[in-house]
Amino acid sequence: MKKSINDLNDIKGKRVLVRVDINVPLDENKNVTDDTRIQAIIPTVKCLQEKGAKIILMAHLGRPKGQKNPEFSLAPAAKKLSEVLGENVMFLNDCIGPEVEEKLKDLKDGEVALLENVRFYKEETDNDPEFAKKLAKLGDIYVNDAFGAAHRAHASTEGVAKVLPAAVSGLLMEKELCALGGLLENPKRPFTAIVGGAKISSKIGVLENLLDKVDNLIVGGGMVYTFVKANGGKIGNSICEDDQMDTARAIEKKAKEKGVNLVLSKDVLVSDDFSESANTKVVPVAEIPDNWEGVDAGPETIKLFGDVIKSSKTILWNGPVGAFEINKFTNGTKAIAQDVAAATKAGAISVLGGGDTVAAAKKYGYTNADFSHISTGGGASLEFIEGKVLPGVDALNDK
Repeated sequence: MKKSINDLNDIKGKRVLVRVDINVPLDENKNVTDDTRIQAIIPTVKCLQEKGAKIILMAHLGRPKGQKNPEFSLAPAAKKLSEVLGENVMFLNDCIGPEVEEKLKDLKDGEVALLENVRFYKEETDNDPEFAKKLAKLGDIYVNDAFGAAHRAHASTEGVAKVLPAAVSGLLMEKELCALGGLLENPKRPFTAIVGGAKISSKIGVLENLLDKVDNLIVGGGMVYTFVKANGGKIGNSICEDDQMDTARAIEKKAKEKGVNLVLSKDVLVSDDFSESANTKVVPVAEIPDNWEGVDAGPETIKLFGDVIKSSKTILWNGPVGAFEINKFTNGTKAIAQDVAAATKAGAISVLGGGDTVAAAKKYGYTNADFSHISTGGGASLEFIEGKVLPGVDALNDK
Protein backbone atom coordinates (compact mmCIF):
# COMPACT_ATOMS: atom_id res chain seq x y z
CA MET A 1 0.00 0.00 0.00
CA LYS A 2 1.13 3.54 -0.77
CA LYS A 3 0.85 6.50 1.58
CA SER A 4 -1.90 9.00 0.77
CA ILE A 5 -2.69 12.57 1.82
CA ASN A 6 -4.61 11.07 4.75
CA ASP A 7 -1.21 10.08 6.16
CA LEU A 8 0.08 13.67 6.04
CA ASN A 9 0.07 15.55 9.37
CA ASP A 10 1.12 19.11 10.22
CA ILE A 11 1.16 20.43 6.66
CA LYS A 12 -0.36 23.83 7.46
CA GLY A 13 1.51 26.47 5.48
CA LYS A 14 3.43 23.83 3.47
CA ARG A 15 3.53 24.05 -0.32
CA VAL A 16 2.00 20.89 -1.73
CA LEU A 17 2.77 20.19 -5.38
CA VAL A 18 -0.05 18.08 -6.80
CA ARG A 19 0.06 16.31 -10.20
CA VAL A 20 -3.51 16.11 -11.50
CA ASP A 21 -5.10 14.80 -14.68
CA ILE A 22 -7.29 17.59 -16.06
CA ASN A 23 -6.71 16.82 -19.74
CA VAL A 24 -10.21 18.11 -20.54
CA PRO A 25 -11.95 18.51 -23.92
CA LEU A 26 -12.39 22.10 -25.19
CA ASP A 27 -14.69 23.56 -27.86
CA GLU A 28 -13.58 26.05 -30.56
CA ASN A 29 -14.14 28.93 -28.11
CA LYS A 30 -11.84 27.25 -25.57
CA ASN A 31 -14.64 26.36 -23.16
CA VAL A 32 -14.42 23.08 -21.21
CA THR A 33 -17.10 20.75 -22.64
CA ASP A 34 -16.80 18.01 -20.02
CA ASP A 35 -15.55 18.74 -16.49
CA THR A 36 -15.55 15.12 -15.21
CA ARG A 37 -11.79 15.14 -14.65
CA ILE A 38 -11.93 18.48 -12.84
CA GLN A 39 -14.74 17.23 -10.57
CA ALA A 40 -12.66 14.11 -9.82
CA ILE A 41 -9.78 16.07 -8.22
CA ILE A 42 -11.98 18.27 -5.98
CA PRO A 43 -11.93 15.88 -2.95
CA THR A 44 -8.11 16.00 -2.90
CA VAL A 45 -8.03 19.80 -3.25
CA LYS A 46 -10.61 20.26 -0.46
CA CYS A 47 -8.80 17.82 1.84
CA LEU A 48 -5.53 19.76 1.41
CA GLN A 49 -7.39 23.05 1.97
CA GLU A 50 -8.79 21.71 5.25
CA LYS A 51 -5.23 20.82 6.30
CA GLY A 52 -4.18 24.44 5.60
CA ALA A 53 -1.74 23.65 2.79
CA LYS A 54 -0.81 25.90 -0.14
CA ILE A 55 -1.93 23.90 -3.17
CA ILE A 56 0.02 24.07 -6.42
CA LEU A 57 -1.46 21.96 -9.22
CA MET A 58 0.49 20.80 -12.25
CA ALA A 59 -0.99 19.06 -15.28
CA HIS A 60 -0.83 18.61 -19.04
CA LEU A 61 -3.31 19.25 -21.84
CA GLY A 62 -3.11 17.51 -25.21
CA ARG A 63 0.17 16.92 -27.00
CA PRO A 64 1.99 20.21 -27.58
CA LYS A 65 5.18 18.20 -28.34
CA GLY A 66 7.49 20.19 -26.08
CA GLN A 67 6.55 23.58 -27.60
CA LYS A 68 4.85 26.55 -25.92
CA ASN A 69 1.57 26.60 -27.84
CA PRO A 70 -1.40 28.75 -26.66
CA GLU A 71 -3.68 26.18 -28.33
CA PHE A 72 -2.83 23.83 -25.44
CA SER A 73 -2.90 26.34 -22.57
CA LEU A 74 -4.46 25.23 -19.29
CA ALA A 75 -6.06 28.68 -18.81
CA PRO A 76 -9.58 27.37 -19.69
CA ALA A 77 -9.14 24.56 -17.14
CA ALA A 78 -8.13 27.14 -14.49
CA LYS A 79 -11.28 29.14 -15.27
CA LYS A 80 -13.48 26.04 -14.96
CA LEU A 81 -11.71 24.93 -11.78
CA SER A 82 -12.38 28.37 -10.24
CA GLU A 83 -16.10 27.96 -11.08
CA VAL A 84 -16.30 24.45 -9.62
CA LEU A 85 -14.40 25.39 -6.43
CA GLY A 86 -16.30 28.66 -6.08
CA GLU A 87 -13.08 30.60 -5.51
CA ASN A 88 -10.30 32.12 -7.56
CA VAL A 89 -7.55 29.78 -8.74
CA MET A 90 -4.25 31.57 -9.42
CA PHE A 91 -3.15 30.69 -12.96
CA LEU A 92 0.55 30.97 -13.84
CA ASN A 93 1.73 31.38 -17.41
CA ASP A 94 4.64 28.98 -16.96
CA CYS A 95 5.42 25.92 -14.83
CA ILE A 96 9.05 26.60 -13.84
CA GLY A 97 11.41 29.50 -13.31
CA PRO A 98 12.09 32.47 -10.99
CA GLU A 99 8.97 34.39 -12.09
CA VAL A 100 6.71 31.46 -11.13
CA GLU A 101 8.58 31.00 -7.82
CA GLU A 102 8.12 34.71 -7.06
CA LYS A 103 4.37 34.73 -7.84
CA LEU A 104 3.76 31.65 -5.71
CA LYS A 105 5.09 33.52 -2.68
CA ASP A 106 1.72 35.37 -2.69
CA LEU A 107 -0.20 32.09 -2.28
CA LYS A 108 -1.86 31.94 1.15
CA ASP A 109 -2.74 28.84 3.21
CA GLY A 110 -5.68 27.01 1.62
CA GLU A 111 -5.33 28.82 -1.72
CA VAL A 112 -4.96 27.04 -5.05
CA ALA A 113 -2.67 27.75 -8.01
CA LEU A 114 -2.45 25.99 -11.38
CA LEU A 115 0.78 25.92 -13.38
CA GLU A 116 0.82 26.15 -17.17
CA ASN A 117 1.01 22.91 -19.23
CA VAL A 118 4.08 20.89 -18.17
CA ARG A 119 4.27 19.39 -21.67
CA PHE A 120 5.31 22.80 -23.06
CA TYR A 121 8.79 21.45 -22.20
CA LYS A 122 10.07 18.31 -23.91
CA GLU A 123 12.02 17.62 -20.70
CA GLU A 124 8.68 16.64 -19.12
CA THR A 125 8.10 13.59 -21.31
CA ASP A 126 11.85 12.84 -21.35
CA ASN A 127 11.66 12.62 -17.52
CA ASP A 128 14.67 14.94 -17.39
CA PRO A 129 16.06 14.99 -13.80
CA GLU A 130 17.04 18.69 -14.01
CA PHE A 131 13.52 19.64 -15.11
CA ALA A 132 12.09 17.54 -12.26
CA LYS A 133 14.31 19.51 -9.83
CA LYS A 134 12.97 22.82 -11.22
CA LEU A 135 9.39 21.63 -10.66
CA ALA A 136 10.30 20.32 -7.19
CA LYS A 137 11.58 23.79 -6.20
CA LEU A 138 7.93 24.91 -6.14
CA GLY A 139 6.82 22.50 -3.40
CA ASP A 140 7.71 20.92 -0.06
CA ILE A 141 5.57 17.79 -0.53
CA TYR A 142 4.57 15.88 -3.68
CA VAL A 143 1.13 14.40 -4.26
CA ASN A 144 0.20 12.36 -7.33
CA ASP A 145 -3.55 12.35 -8.02
CA ALA A 146 -3.22 11.71 -11.77
CA PHE A 147 -4.00 8.01 -12.14
CA GLY A 148 -4.70 8.61 -15.84
CA ALA A 149 -1.02 9.55 -16.33
CA ALA A 150 0.50 7.11 -13.81
CA HIS A 151 1.63 4.67 -16.51
CA ARG A 152 3.97 7.32 -17.91
CA ALA A 153 7.42 7.87 -16.39
CA HIS A 154 7.48 11.65 -16.86
CA ALA A 155 9.14 14.39 -14.80
CA SER A 156 5.86 15.47 -13.16
CA THR A 157 4.59 11.92 -12.54
CA GLU A 158 7.78 10.17 -11.46
CA GLY A 159 10.82 12.47 -11.47
CA VAL A 160 9.54 14.95 -8.84
CA ALA A 161 8.57 12.09 -6.50
CA LYS A 162 12.25 11.18 -6.28
CA VAL A 163 13.33 14.74 -5.40
CA LEU A 164 10.87 15.81 -2.70
CA PRO A 165 11.11 14.15 0.74
CA ALA A 166 7.45 13.09 0.88
CA ALA A 167 5.59 11.64 -2.12
CA VAL A 168 2.05 10.35 -1.54
CA SER A 169 -1.13 9.63 -3.48
CA GLY A 170 -4.16 11.90 -3.68
CA LEU A 171 -7.65 10.64 -2.85
CA LEU A 172 -8.53 9.87 -6.48
CA MET A 173 -5.33 7.88 -6.99
CA GLU A 174 -5.96 6.03 -3.72
CA LYS A 175 -9.54 5.23 -4.80
CA GLU A 176 -8.33 3.88 -8.16
CA LEU A 177 -5.66 1.69 -6.55
CA CYS A 178 -8.12 0.31 -3.99
CA ALA A 179 -10.83 -0.40 -6.59
CA LEU A 180 -8.60 -2.02 -9.21
CA GLY A 181 -6.31 -3.67 -6.66
CA GLY A 182 -9.22 -5.15 -4.71
CA LEU A 183 -10.69 -6.43 -7.94
CA LEU A 184 -7.57 -8.34 -8.89
CA GLU A 185 -6.38 -9.45 -5.45
CA ASN A 186 -9.50 -10.50 -3.62
CA PRO A 187 -12.67 -10.43 -5.74
CA LYS A 188 -16.05 -11.73 -4.62
CA ARG A 189 -16.92 -14.66 -6.87
CA PRO A 190 -18.05 -15.37 -9.49
CA PHE A 191 -15.75 -12.75 -11.02
CA THR A 192 -16.57 -11.80 -14.62
CA ALA A 193 -14.49 -9.64 -16.95
CA ILE A 194 -16.03 -8.20 -20.11
CA VAL A 195 -13.34 -7.19 -22.58
CA GLY A 196 -14.42 -5.49 -25.79
CA GLY A 197 -12.85 -3.25 -28.38
CA ALA A 198 -11.48 -3.86 -31.84
CA LYS A 199 -8.05 -5.39 -31.38
CA ILE A 200 -6.64 -8.39 -29.55
CA SER A 201 -3.13 -6.97 -30.03
CA SER A 202 -3.85 -4.03 -27.71
CA LYS A 203 -5.35 -6.28 -25.04
CA ILE A 204 -3.25 -9.48 -25.10
CA GLY A 205 -1.65 -8.73 -21.72
CA VAL A 206 -5.03 -7.90 -20.19
CA LEU A 207 -6.68 -11.10 -21.45
CA GLU A 208 -3.76 -13.28 -20.35
CA ASN A 209 -3.54 -11.76 -16.86
CA LEU A 210 -7.32 -11.95 -16.38
CA LEU A 211 -7.33 -15.68 -17.19
CA ASP A 212 -5.40 -16.16 -13.93
CA LYS A 213 -8.04 -14.23 -11.96
CA VAL A 214 -11.56 -14.58 -13.36
CA ASP A 215 -14.29 -17.23 -13.45
CA ASN A 216 -15.88 -15.88 -16.65
CA LEU A 217 -14.23 -13.98 -19.49
CA ILE A 218 -16.63 -12.39 -21.97
CA VAL A 219 -14.87 -11.36 -25.18
CA GLY A 220 -16.89 -9.02 -27.41
CA GLY A 221 -16.47 -6.33 -30.03
CA GLY A 222 -14.19 -6.57 -33.04
CA MET A 223 -11.78 -8.93 -31.25
CA VAL A 224 -14.22 -11.79 -31.56
CA TYR A 225 -13.78 -12.13 -35.36
CA THR A 226 -10.11 -13.06 -34.94
CA PHE A 227 -11.24 -15.95 -32.67
CA VAL A 228 -13.91 -16.99 -35.20
CA LYS A 229 -11.51 -16.96 -38.16
CA ALA A 230 -8.89 -18.82 -36.10
CA ASN A 231 -11.48 -21.61 -35.72
CA GLY A 232 -12.30 -21.74 -39.44
CA GLY A 233 -15.43 -19.53 -39.38
CA LYS A 234 -16.49 -17.12 -42.14
CA ILE A 235 -16.29 -13.47 -41.11
CA GLY A 236 -16.96 -11.58 -44.36
CA ASN A 237 -15.48 -8.08 -44.20
CA SER A 238 -15.33 -7.99 -40.40
CA ILE A 239 -12.29 -6.55 -38.65
CA CYS A 240 -9.65 -9.23 -38.08
CA GLU A 241 -6.00 -9.41 -37.06
CA ASP A 242 -4.63 -12.34 -39.05
CA ASP A 243 -1.32 -12.14 -37.16
CA GLN A 244 -3.16 -12.69 -33.86
CA MET A 245 -4.96 -15.95 -34.72
CA ASP A 246 -2.36 -18.02 -32.84
CA THR A 247 -2.86 -15.70 -29.84
CA ALA A 248 -6.62 -16.29 -30.00
CA ARG A 249 -6.10 -20.06 -30.02
CA ALA A 250 -3.62 -19.81 -27.12
CA ILE A 251 -6.15 -17.79 -25.08
CA GLU A 252 -8.84 -20.42 -25.73
CA LYS A 253 -6.42 -23.18 -24.70
CA LYS A 254 -5.35 -21.36 -21.51
CA ALA A 255 -9.00 -20.71 -20.57
CA LYS A 256 -9.72 -24.43 -20.89
CA GLU A 257 -6.68 -25.36 -18.77
CA LYS A 258 -7.61 -22.82 -16.08
CA GLY A 259 -11.28 -23.82 -16.03
CA VAL A 260 -12.32 -20.29 -17.06
CA ASN A 261 -15.65 -19.95 -18.85
CA LEU A 262 -14.64 -18.12 -22.07
CA VAL A 263 -17.80 -16.54 -23.47
CA LEU A 264 -17.77 -15.55 -27.15
CA SER A 265 -20.54 -14.19 -29.38
CA LYS A 266 -23.03 -16.70 -30.85
CA ASP A 267 -24.79 -14.36 -33.27
CA VAL A 268 -23.98 -10.89 -34.58
CA LEU A 269 -25.60 -7.95 -36.28
CA VAL A 270 -23.97 -7.49 -39.68
CA SER A 271 -24.19 -4.52 -42.04
CA ASP A 272 -23.34 -3.86 -45.67
CA ASP A 273 -22.00 -0.39 -44.87
CA PHE A 274 -20.54 1.37 -41.84
CA SER A 275 -23.29 4.00 -41.54
CA GLU A 276 -26.75 4.80 -40.11
CA SER A 277 -28.28 4.07 -43.53
CA ALA A 278 -26.77 0.57 -43.81
CA ASN A 279 -28.81 -2.58 -44.38
CA THR A 280 -28.49 -4.93 -41.39
CA LYS A 281 -29.39 -8.48 -40.43
CA VAL A 282 -28.57 -10.99 -37.70
CA VAL A 283 -26.50 -14.08 -38.58
CA PRO A 284 -24.55 -16.79 -36.68
CA VAL A 285 -21.10 -15.40 -35.80
CA ALA A 286 -19.23 -17.96 -37.94
CA GLU A 287 -21.45 -17.51 -41.00
CA ILE A 288 -21.04 -13.86 -41.98
CA PRO A 289 -21.68 -13.47 -45.73
CA ASP A 290 -19.10 -11.96 -48.10
CA ASN A 291 -19.17 -8.14 -48.25
CA TRP A 292 -20.96 -7.89 -44.87
CA GLU A 293 -19.25 -7.02 -41.60
CA GLY A 294 -20.05 -7.70 -37.94
CA VAL A 295 -20.88 -4.44 -36.13
CA ASP A 296 -22.72 -5.44 -32.92
CA ALA A 297 -23.73 -8.34 -30.70
CA GLY A 298 -26.87 -10.22 -31.81
CA PRO A 299 -29.93 -10.91 -29.59
CA GLU A 300 -28.82 -14.43 -28.60
CA THR A 301 -25.38 -13.11 -27.63
CA ILE A 302 -26.91 -10.24 -25.66
CA LYS A 303 -28.95 -12.77 -23.64
CA LEU A 304 -25.93 -15.03 -23.16
CA PHE A 305 -23.73 -12.15 -21.91
CA GLY A 306 -26.58 -10.88 -19.72
CA ASP A 307 -27.09 -14.25 -17.99
CA VAL A 308 -23.39 -14.41 -17.08
CA ILE A 309 -23.32 -10.78 -15.85
CA LYS A 310 -26.44 -11.19 -13.71
CA SER A 311 -24.97 -14.20 -11.92
CA SER A 312 -21.70 -12.37 -11.09
CA LYS A 313 -20.59 -10.84 -7.80
CA THR A 314 -17.63 -8.89 -9.26
CA ILE A 315 -17.60 -7.35 -12.75
CA LEU A 316 -14.84 -5.60 -14.68
CA TRP A 317 -15.93 -4.01 -17.96
CA ASN A 318 -13.39 -2.67 -20.43
CA GLY A 319 -14.40 -1.92 -24.01
CA PRO A 320 -17.66 -1.77 -26.00
CA VAL A 321 -19.03 -4.85 -27.79
CA GLY A 322 -20.09 -3.06 -30.96
CA ALA A 323 -19.64 0.14 -32.97
CA PHE A 324 -21.80 1.99 -30.41
CA GLU A 325 -21.03 5.43 -31.85
CA ILE A 326 -23.50 4.59 -34.66
CA ASN A 327 -27.00 4.34 -33.14
CA LYS A 328 -27.97 1.39 -35.32
CA PHE A 329 -25.09 -0.65 -33.86
CA THR A 330 -25.52 0.22 -30.20
CA ASN A 331 -27.81 -2.48 -28.75
CA GLY A 332 -25.11 -4.86 -27.49
CA THR A 333 -23.12 -2.24 -25.61
CA LYS A 334 -26.31 -0.65 -24.27
CA ALA A 335 -27.49 -4.03 -22.94
CA ILE A 336 -24.16 -4.59 -21.16
CA ALA A 337 -24.42 -1.17 -19.49
CA GLN A 338 -27.97 -2.04 -18.35
CA ASP A 339 -26.97 -5.49 -17.09
CA VAL A 340 -23.88 -4.26 -15.23
CA ALA A 341 -25.88 -1.42 -13.62
CA ALA A 342 -28.63 -3.88 -12.61
CA ALA A 343 -26.09 -6.34 -11.14
CA THR A 344 -24.50 -3.45 -9.18
CA LYS A 345 -27.90 -2.48 -7.81
CA ALA A 346 -28.35 -6.10 -6.70
CA GLY A 347 -25.08 -5.96 -4.75
CA ALA A 348 -22.30 -6.82 -7.20
CA ILE A 349 -19.04 -4.84 -7.30
CA SER A 350 -18.55 -3.24 -10.72
CA VAL A 351 -15.56 -1.42 -12.16
CA LEU A 352 -15.58 0.28 -15.57
CA GLY A 353 -12.33 1.17 -17.32
CA GLY A 354 -11.33 2.77 -20.61
CA GLY A 355 -12.51 5.93 -22.32
CA ASP A 356 -14.90 4.24 -24.77
CA THR A 357 -16.58 2.23 -22.01
CA VAL A 358 -17.17 5.35 -19.92
CA ALA A 359 -18.38 7.29 -23.00
CA ALA A 360 -20.84 4.49 -23.80
CA ALA A 361 -22.22 4.34 -20.24
CA LYS A 362 -22.67 8.14 -20.31
CA LYS A 363 -24.37 7.98 -23.71
CA TYR A 364 -27.05 5.74 -22.21
CA GLY A 365 -27.61 8.10 -19.29
CA TYR A 366 -25.67 6.23 -16.60
CA THR A 367 -23.62 8.09 -13.99
CA ASN A 368 -20.90 7.23 -11.46
CA ALA A 369 -23.68 6.34 -9.00
CA ASP A 370 -24.81 3.38 -11.16
CA PHE A 371 -21.50 1.51 -10.80
CA SER A 372 -19.12 0.84 -7.91
CA HIS A 373 -16.21 2.60 -9.60
CA ILE A 374 -15.53 4.28 -12.94
CA SER A 375 -11.81 4.43 -13.61
CA THR A 376 -10.40 7.75 -14.83
CA GLY A 377 -7.38 6.10 -16.43
CA GLY A 378 -7.65 4.51 -19.88
CA GLY A 379 -4.12 3.28 -20.60
CA ALA A 380 -3.22 3.28 -16.91
CA SER A 381 -6.12 1.04 -15.89
CA LEU A 382 -5.31 -1.38 -18.74
CA GLU A 383 -1.65 -1.61 -17.71
CA PHE A 384 -2.64 -2.06 -14.07
CA ILE A 385 -4.98 -4.92 -15.03
CA GLU A 386 -2.16 -6.41 -17.10
CA GLY A 387 -0.12 -6.57 -13.91
CA LYS A 388 2.43 -3.98 -15.05
CA VAL A 389 4.19 -1.66 -12.61
CA LEU A 390 2.95 1.94 -13.04
CA PRO A 391 5.93 4.31 -12.64
CA GLY A 392 3.79 7.11 -11.18
CA VAL A 393 2.55 4.77 -8.45
CA ASP A 394 5.81 2.94 -7.87
CA ALA A 395 7.60 6.24 -7.09
CA LEU A 396 5.31 7.04 -4.13
CA ASN A 397 6.20 6.32 -0.48
CA ASP A 398 5.09 2.97 0.93
CA LYS A 399 2.95 2.89 4.08
